Amino acid sequence: MEISELGEFGLIDRLAKDITTQNPTTIKGIGDDCAVLAPTEGMRTVVTTDLLVEGVHFDLTYVPLRHLGYKAVMVNLSDVFAMNAQPRQVTVSLAISSKFQVEDIEELYAGIRLACKKWAVDIVGGDTTASLTGLCISITAIGEARSEDIVLRSGAQPTDLICVSGNLGAAYMGLQLLEREKAIYNEQVEQARKSGSKEQMELLRDAQPDFSGREYILERQLKPEARGDIIAALREAGIHPTSMMDISDGLSSELLHICKQSQTGCRIYEDRLPLDYQTAAMAEELNLNVSTCALNGGEDYELLFTVPLSLNETVSALEDVRVIGYITEQEKGQALITRDGGEHQLRAQGWEALKS
Repeated sequence: MEISELGEFGLIDRLAKDITTQNPTTIKGIGDDCAVLAPTEGMRTVVTTDLLVEGVHFDLTYVPLRHLGYKAVMVNLSDVFAMNAQPRQVTVSLAISSKFQVEDIEELYAGIRLACKKWAVDIVGGDTTASLTGLCISITAIGEARSEDIVLRSGAQPTDLICVSGNLGAAYMGLQLLEREKAIYNEQVEQARKSGSKEQMELLRDAQPDFSGREYILERQLKPEARGDIIAALREAGIHPTSMMDISDGLSSELLHICKQSQTGCRIYEDRLPLDYQTAAMAEELNLNVSTCALNGGEDYELLFTVPLSLNETVSALEDVRVIGYITEQEKGQALITRDGGEHQLRAQGWEALKS
């Protein structure tokens, strides 16, 4: 079915027909000019928006639409969790080009709904419009927390421990793998076109790369998970981070943000960077430095946070959390301590959306 057959409001009705609210703070969801929310006394509402643009943030050559919808929500929920808040609602806005059909957008929405269901988040509105350049997705996430629970980037203090959840660099390695296979496929298609071999073109049409043994790094790129479980674990352990943010643009960039806003320096240790085996193996295959990938790769959506030194034993006992360094006075600068004991200035080499 062509989207033009339904029109904007018909498409909205079709996508919204099975959506029900799950939170008592959602007074009015889809169907009016605005969603109506009712935060309770002593609570804070947090709001974040991320925009994903085809050709900049994702490539539909290898990104399934359902995975894209899931990821689009998760990257927003990750920002909410990074404030030590609980996500409650999202709005979804789409700019859609004529190459998409209704079933494509339903597949995208299936991923959106799956991500929302995982964290009991309500879809409460959004917008749709036409696009001349592909698909754009803008999601706004709304969360809430008690005022005393909110964690900012600006609260780190000298001697605080620097901690990260999960492992780093896997999403970047997954992207490198997908881009390599796309380049190989395009080269083969070009060779077949030049040779005029219809038989070879038919074989390539159904060809699929072998990703055996690389499933983890692909999942980290295509289906990231917001770390609400880490927020719950910190809360259960009685740990209130002094600063926190999620790792979307690379560990180096995010840590420098914390240092700048907290007016501090830092020291992190190369041998403490958490790495998965598949990440290390892929980096070796591509002749890349795995530590550089972990520091600058981005899209891990893990949590970077600081805690007082007195909580060293408590935070070190948490599953899937690693202490990687400590906060210093601002005048000492920001540095990486390499495996051989060398000290190098930490630089932000991660993703910058508007950098040419």
